[in-house]
Amino acid sequence: MFALLVTKLSKLRICVITGLSGSGKSTAVKALEDEGFFCLDNLPLTLLQVFIELAEKSSERIKNVAIVIDIRAKDFFKGQENIFKELRETGHKVEILFLDSSDDVLVRRFSETRRKHPALDSGSVLDAIKFEREHLAVLRQISTSIIDTSELNVHQLKELITGIITGEGSPKVFNVHIQSFGFKYGVPLESDIVMDVRFLPNPYFVPELKQLTGMDKDVKCFLEAQEDTSEFMDRFLWFIEFLMPRYQKEGKSYLTISVGCTGGRHRSVFIIEVLRKFLAERKLSLKVTHRDMGKG
Repeated sequence: MFALLVTKLSKLRICVITGLSGSGKSTAVKALEDEGFFCLDNLPLTLLQVFIELAEKSSERIKNVAIVIDIRAKDFFKGQENIFKELRETGHKVEILFLDSSDDVLVRRFSETRRKHPALDSGSVLDAIKFEREHLAVLRQISTSIIDTSELNVHQLKELITGIITGEGSPKVFNVHIQSFGFKYGVPLESDIVMDVRFLPNPYFVPELKQLTGMDKDVKCFLEAQEDTSEFMDRFLWFIEFLMPRYQKEGKSYLTISVGCTGGRHRSVFIIEVLRKFLAERKLSLKVTHRDMGKG
């Protein structure tokens, strides 16, 4: 039934704006409005067919549509992949822009605006962000563009969105985010590649190294002296170098590489710092985060 309704409609350019609450979706929608898109915010999946019928019968010729779908539309998460597949199969151009940001930036934004997070009725903002990330994970995987707004102001984000839509400013630079983390605090859900380095000897159990981090010289010397470290790094760096051009060829603009150890304080930090130096000379935009280094 849904497919039949779609085939009657003139082919549309449908831009789905989604992502984390507080990541800048309102700014993105305003940018699309300025580009002449017909915009709908918080559209439930059950109303999508109704909207298509209305667009078909409208006296105004609607060509470009922007739809904001996020955690507020609880029913959206049922059959989302099939909906987009059907739209594409019937000739519509469907783009999914997923806006993301780091947890600390999202928490700060909610604190500054004093808004209630829409994902949960109770609990902390961090709890709500974790819940939202889990429920948006599939959407993130099938998105055509992932935009990290952590370090973008309103004007920069609007310019970026406009560029992507017009084709004049799509991210041509490969954006790579590398981060260390502790498995005891959970695997980062935004990861494209996860590497577990808990097999390396743990400096935590060396008394004079316990309170240090993988940034400190003594910890570096300890890990560099281990027999497995050198061979692992050679293989790991070869693996990353092999994968990156293939991700770029696929059209991916953003890549997140996460390296984890038990607490995210020693081994993973050391490996990420080696990876930082390895990637520094390449033509890419590099962001480095040590998520759990200061914990425990």
